[in-house]
Amino acid sequence: MTNNDVVPGFDDEKDDSLKIKLTKIEEAPRCLMLLLTGYIDTYNSNFFQKRVQKAIEAGFVRLIFQCSSLNYVSSTGIGSFTTFLKAVKPQGGDLVMMEIQPKVYEVFQLLGFSQFFNIRDNLEDAISFFHSAPIKDRPSIFPKVVACPICYKKLKAVKAGRFRCSECKSILAIDETGQVLLG
Repeated sequence: MTNNDVVPGFDDEKDDSLKIKLTKIEEAPRCLMLLLTGYIDTYNSNFFQKRVQKAIEAGFVRLIFQCSSLNYVSSTGIGSFTTFLKAVKPQGGDLVMMEIQPKVYEVFQLLGFSQFFNIRDNLEDAISFFHSAPIKDRPSIFPKVVACPICYKKLKAVKAGRFRCSECKSILAIDETGQVLLG
């Protein structure tokens, strides 16, 4: 099975510095493993982001990055993983990184990102992570642009909770449905 069989058009673009092999994980709904071979840096991170975004748009929101053949990740590459996490979380998804080489893991630790990502030792542990985290039935409405009920300033809310308006400093509460209340 080719990458294009899993995600149509995935291999329309290629980059010799980073090879990505897709494997659909049948044991977990909407789950995809991406075997990364090569490196991710400033020059190929845009290619990497476009390829993975294509998989997310195809409905895969549970992503397992198999990193045993990933030799190097720059801070820009780590930023790409953060972008993916932000894209799948509102849809009830998540990402797991597995078999990270020590020198690559060191970069994650130095930049403080090792605590943000689910890191597992093997595929079995990665799949079991998704079994313990059920997928949401409906996507989140966040991020959402709302208007302050006092000054009508447009504000971006990334989740439900209490916030202060950046314009008039009123305290606002935004519930799970996106309704804005004084708060």
